[in-house]
Amino acid sequence: MRRVLSVLAAVVVFVALWEGYKAVGDPDGTVLFGTRVLPRADDLSMPHVWDMLRRLGRPELTGGRPVWQVVLGACLFTLGITVAGFAAGAVVGLLLAVAMQRFRLVERGLLPYVILSQTVPLVALAPLIAGWSGNLSFGPYPWQDWMTVAVIAAYLSFFPVAVGMLRGLQSPQASGVELMRSYAAGWWRTLIKLRLPAALPYLFPALRLAGAAAVVGAVVGEISTGTRGGIGRLVIEYSREATSDPAKVYTAMLGAALLGLVVAALVSLLELPLMRHRRRVPVVTM
Repeated sequence: MRRVLSVLAAVVVFVALWEGYKAVGDPDGTVLFGTRVLPRADDLSMPHVWDMLRRLGRPELTGGRPVWQVVLGACLFTLGITVAGFAAGAVVGLLLAVAMQRFRLVERGLLPYVILSQTVPLVALAPLIAGWSGNLSFGPYPWQDWMTVAVIAAYLSFFPVAVGMLRGLQSPQASGVELMRSYAAGWWRTLIKLRLPAALPYLFPALRLAGAAAVVGAVVGEISTGTRGGIGRLVIEYSREATSDPAKVYTAMLGAALLGLVVAALVSLLELPLMRHRRRVPVVTM
């Protein structure tokens, strides 16, 4: 309940700031030393929040479906891709973290490249992945465009999981590890009984970051590869009507933002039973 109230409070604050700036801001934008530091406060650049909400209920095109149905369908399409990419990225990140914790040589040799991988511009990477995967197939099933987007989402989401999980696996103090050794526990049993439970407080914040990164990867991937049906492509299509129907553009952006909140909520639902179990099981870290 506290998290729900926090989210609602954040929404109220955001709406208040939006409408407050629109009421007092300069229609031509706030310029400082010849550089515009704040956006224009006119109706074309910043429509009222209630105009965006009203636009959700009106048809996308004359005689067509309401905008909210189109945005919802696009969000569900992107959600499926995001979940696939997030799951793949989380698995890769977990495996990398376990390998780096187990072998110090792997950590020293691999961790710099894991960090370096996140410096590659995503807009430049997406067409390369699309080109590499264009000739792939799984037996009679050819590679689909959504799979390319899922790979991009996995590429962004594996990094926080790998780094956060590695930090968690290394969090038990030496005395706790020595205690496990005194019980003649091998590496695998120490991992299951000591390191994994101790890593949970580090893992779930990393998973929330990975979920947000997966949403960004999916949206940017849809835009870069031209994949239709998702919220990323819808943002581009609605942006073409920015001058004639500015509120419509923000409906797609609102859908993308809500998609990120849904992914974060799904991760939180996964966290609740595991962290409750961890509180019942004492973990030796001293």
